[in-house]
Amino acid sequence: MTADLHGFATRLMRSLDPEDAHGLAIRGLKAGLGPRAPADPPILATELAGLRLPNPIGLAPGFDKNAEVFGPMLAAGFGFVECGTVTPRPQVGNPRPRLFRLWQDRAVINRMGFNNEGLEAFAARLARRGAGVVGANLGANKDSEDRLGDYTAGLRRLWGMASYFTINISSPNTPGLRALQTRAALDELLGRLIATADSLPQGVAVPMFLKVAPDLEDEEIGAIADTVAAHGLAGVIVSNTTVSRPPLMSRHRDETGGLSGAPLMALSTAVLARFHAAADGRFLLIGAGGIGSGADAYAKIRAGAAAVQLYSALAYEGPGLVRHIKRDLAALLQADGFRSVADAVGAR
Repeated sequence: MTADLHGFATRLMRSLDPEDAHGLAIRGLKAGLGPRAPADPPILATELAGLRLPNPIGLAPGFDKNAEVFGPMLAAGFGFVECGTVTPRPQVGNPRPRLFRLWQDRAVINRMGFNNEGLEAFAARLARRGAGVVGANLGANKDSEDRLGDYTAGLRRLWGMASYFTINISSPNTPGLRALQTRAALDELLGRLIATADSLPQGVAVPMFLKVAPDLEDEEIGAIADTVAAHGLAGVIVSNTTVSRPPLMSRHRDETGGLSGAPLMALSTAVLARFHAAADGRFLLIGAGGIGSGADAYAKIRAGAAAVQLYSALAYEGPGLVRHIKRDLAALLQADGFRSVADAVGAR
């Protein structure tokens, strides 16, 4: 599809209900209508916990909940794609409307509630994946009697299929889920996950990341960092959506749910930098939240991120955005004299 047609398609999608537009985008990508990116500049090639990436720009979870279009999104130019969040049993999520565009703020508020088709449908699609780094974001069913068991069930079912796993305990739209970020609960969860991983067939090491909220105090960041390091996880993804509300202009600003997009950039990057200090080289960081340009991605990397993820900005710019981000990121790295992405990590 040409750039002009992609621009037209993006404008058309903006005129639709956000969730309907997303469904239409997924169908279009499955039909082969997505863009195809040229080869990446060599300076963008990097490594993340042993995973070789052509570039450090990842697609955050939420876009490809059911592992339907990871191939087309890799072809569109993303260096890696994270699918999910997936729960053991299918889940309809919260009532609609549950997804809101905040046009003036270039933001999104969602209260989706982990709507997905469940592990079996997810696994059937992921098992057919080809080349490229594809991660699985694991969650718990809202009505689960054993939420920790939901995470280990996801790990068992998708073992050998996903390039890496993300443990999502930071969505604000599943009541009580963020309580798993406390030291005792997190220690128990990670202990069970590591024990489960150790019991599964061992071949190539499969990295595991923890996804955290941006709404954390310094004491909580320190406790999470120490717990992650103690259990030997590959890293932390900073961050999920925020329940805080900076000044917003859009009419949907008071909707309940997690806020993402441009207003999250400053908060999530500040928390990322604090995690970088707390990590002290013991684990990696992936930066997410508010990225809409090459400069944003570069800021995350300089704050300590080995790679970054984006999603909300696609609602405004379309899938061609990743090409512009990579071009500008390569130029910024070169202008500052860096030879690679890795050289710039934590340079701030």
